[in-house]
Amino acid sequence: MKPEKLFESMEHVDEKDLEHSQRRTVFRPWWAVAAAAALVAVVGLGAALGPWFGSSPLRAAAIRQAKYPEMPAYPDENAANFENQWDAWWEAKQANRQEEGFSASLDSFWRQCMPAFLSNSQGENRVCSPLNIYLSLAMLAELTGGDSREQILSLLGSETIEDSRDLAHRVWNYLYVDDGAGTVIPASSLWLREGTQYVEETMDLLAENYYASSFQGEVGSAEMDQALQGWLNDQTGGLLEQEVGDIRLSQDTVLALACTLYFQGKWTDEFQPDDTSPQTFHSPAGDVTVDFMHEWKRTGTYYWGDRFGAVSRGLGESGASMWFLLPDEGVTPEELLSDPQVQELLLSQEPYSTWAQQKDLLINLAVPKFDVASQMDLREGMQALGITHVFQPGLADFSPATTDWEGPPLYLSQAQHGVRVTIDEEGVTAASYTVMAATGAAMPPEEEMDFVLDRPFLFVIQGGDAIPLFVGIVNQP
Repeated sequence: MKPEKLFESMEHVDEKDLEHSQRRTVFRPWWAVAAAAALVAVVGLGAALGPWFGSSPLRAAAIRQAKYPEMPAYPDENAANFENQWDAWWEAKQANRQEEGFSASLDSFWRQCMPAFLSNSQGENRVCSPLNIYLSLAMLAELTGGDSREQILSLLGSETIEDSRDLAHRVWNYLYVDDGAGTVIPASSLWLREGTQYVEETMDLLAENYYASSFQGEVGSAEMDQALQGWLNDQTGGLLEQEVGDIRLSQDTVLALACTLYFQGKWTDEFQPDDTSPQTFHSPAGDVTVDFMHEWKRTGTYYWGDRFGAVSRGLGESGASMWFLLPDEGVTPEELLSDPQVQELLLSQEPYSTWAQQKDLLINLAVPKFDVASQMDLREGMQALGITHVFQPGLADFSPATTDWEGPPLYLSQAQHGVRVTIDEEGVTAASYTVMAATGAAMPPEEEMDFVLDRPFLFVIQGGDAIPLFVGIVNQP
């Protein structure tokens, strides 16, 4: 799906209305490993617009302005007060520390999410952000009621909205990093049509627990469109500027939920540019020559299962890592998505301590430089996972979001998601957005092995507590 089609029912938002946005624009430094995701859930009408639809012009006005937690800068080892800087940074880091496995109740969601939204790539690159989708659904549960909410909570593994809210808040704070050395920033906002009577308590809950700002204005206007665009660009460091520039919301839109995820890190051990050289990649469409980054004879841990081999590289002070999983000959990356061994490895808190099939040895790693992007409609996958009511006028319940609604039935009219991931010697750049509108495995050699990603493979950018930030299939680097 082309970006312009993906966003044709969304509206732009004027950046001037967001000059008090809750955080500064993020600029990608030369060393960055970055990833961004954006989701816009659009709730539309179940019938044609009637005379009750307000149309007086109004730019996006802030209803709530969420403020992100303060975080000390990463210590400068050359500073005279380095020890004080370190103490302040470490104290802030420990403040959001969680017990190992605190998000284990989400394991079922991760296991279902990855194959549901990444299968059927048909030889194309396909990427999604499970974390972005999770936080978006958790917020969507806050905006819905009745069976609409219960279906979402069931998928997320929560018995009550309070349980879901508490876990989402803990996940948000646990993953949040913005200290100059690493960046993991989830962001959320709600965009309401002028005249829509919103529930004050819900706006407060979103701001307090999800750090979500809310705005109100004339949907369908250029000003509102530009404001939303400005917010999305700000939250994703401009990585999705081209895609965001095509965002439009129809005048049928009553409210839109926008969620983003921005990630920056640095390879713990950077690839050396002098070691990059052309090499053949065996894509489904035929062999292509691309630049491969190489790392020679570095001691590392090789993991393997019945149908795959895997290595992981650290992403510096962000606390994240990037897994590369190479299917055995005759096995596709899509097949690995539902492989219990793969899921067990990726969701393990301490694979080095728990995974039986592993070995430390010298690894000659060859990874293609790639820039992959995909856009997808999430509706089919969401319905296959049991979320159906929100898409049906008359069954969808958005009463927690709006009061005294007398217009046509509201329903979720779009559920779109897009991601972009780029890796090079210095790092990885990835961006994603979601639009919801109303050979057999064997033990490696004794001392040294080659791990060459020269055919379709699976990658995972993983945060703390084994939470998957981005997952992708590379068929054509």
